[in-house]
Amino acid sequence: MQGAGERLVGEDAVLADPVPYMEGGELLLVTATNLDAENPEVMKRYVRRLAGAGVVGLGFAVGVTYDEVPQPLVDAAEEAGLPLLEVPRRTPFLAIAKAVSSEIAADQYRAVTAGFEAQRELTRAALAGDGPAELLARLAAHVDGWAALYDASGAVVAAAPDWAARRAARLTPDVERLRERPAPASVVVGDTDDRVELQSLGTGRRVRGALAVGTGAALGTAERYAVHSAVALLTLITARSRSLQGAEQRLGAAVLRMLLAGQPDHARGVAGDLYGGLLDAPFRLLIAEAAEPSTTAQLSEAMETAAARSGETLLMVPEGERLVVLAADGGAAVAACAAYAEAQESAPPREPSAPDAAVVVGLSAPAGPIAVSAAYKQAEQSLSVARRRGRALVEHEELAAGSVLPLLADDAVRAFADGMLRALYEHDAKGRGDLVASLRAWLSHHGQWDAAAADLGVHRHTLRYRMRRVEEILGRSLDDADVRMELWLALKVANPPTVP
Repeated sequence: MQGAGERLVGEDAVLADPVPYMEGGELLLVTATNLDAENPEVMKRYVRRLAGAGVVGLGFAVGVTYDEVPQPLVDAAEEAGLPLLEVPRRTPFLAIAKAVSSEIAADQYRAVTAGFEAQRELTRAALAGDGPAELLARLAAHVDGWAALYDASGAVVAAAPDWAARRAARLTPDVERLRERPAPASVVVGDTDDRVELQSLGTGRRVRGALAVGTGAALGTAERYAVHSAVALLTLITARSRSLQGAEQRLGAAVLRMLLAGQPDHARGVAGDLYGGLLDAPFRLLIAEAAEPSTTAQLSEAMETAAARSGETLLMVPEGERLVVLAADGGAAVAACAAYAEAQESAPPREPSAPDAAVVVGLSAPAGPIAVSAAYKQAEQSLSVARRRGRALVEHEELAAGSVLPLLADDAVRAFADGMLRALYEHDAKGRGDLVASLRAWLSHHGQWDAAAADLGVHRHTLRYRMRRVEEILGRSLDDADVRMELWLALKVANPPTVP
């Protein structure tokens, strides 16, 4: 008897060829009434067909057709690895059937009992509040293999034993494909020596994570009970984590409002142990914006995963199409945000008719609790520049280190510059002088007449005359520093008119 799934099939019903009636897992009892059991070739074919049909054992009745088990049948069974039982005449097949049925029932009872015990152990581990690690350890022990938990992004959250984390990481592509199917869903990957069953976690269409269970063979009844219990418990834990995450976000929003209002002491008191550590070191404030909130959700998942792996604390506050985040300066979450933006910029361009799924991020300079309001303004300024430049992410340090001119490169500024200089361009176009070039040279030399005149190849009196004409045409005085600044910026960003 090989397992709890065995059945008994009598030969009388199936004559010499019982294979069409087999389902696999049977112990076949025969009297050999219609069997040429002394023919070696017939026996080889017969036994091979039985083994191929999944028969787990053959009981041969002696003292009915044959006084002993024929040697050709013994040889064929040994060659095929099929267990062969000799059944004395005084032992009725019915007695064997009862014995096997009783053993099957006992096996099923033991499996159910072991499954319930596993369920109790896993439930105690889940209620211990130590996270999924202990639950996975208990599950791995019950299935005599390994177990791993993945988050919604496909990253490994925990594994048992520890060595299984590397094996589980290689299955990330399979987990990502599983996420595309509505929960609950499962798939078996690997081979007979390393069989891995993946189970999705969650309800409805939203997959919250996945469970991987690796074993050396197919799961038995008791192991199956344990896996199903683990899936149910981890789904509940995930749902509870989402509820706690909502509460944490509301608390984080309160902390952020206090910081923006210039109340860092009150913010620390409210933050407590949850966010207090984040406020003890320099952090960055970033603002992410997208046309679709689901797109910022992808960024938040990437940052949450990176923070969880490195043990960092994140303060994330969704604001409609925006996401405001406080993250440790130089930490994994900020790096994940930068990597997400870089991947977005390197992605192939979308079709013009496709919806805008891009995330735009503005990142502040490192700040502390007393400077959150300034950091928020920096992030908004960086966000505005990122939108104007068509960038996925702009850091505030880039604005301070670069030129101000790219910040002015938009249509409104160009229109202002073109309007301011139009009269000078029209004057020069009529051949009445070179006022624009003279103005540029004079401003670039900070109003030094000799140096500007030499640069233009004219006498300084000629240059003085030209600058008076500029003042007359524009109706503005070059002695005014604001006028000189506006004219210099206008010369930098204006589009000179095309001369016919």
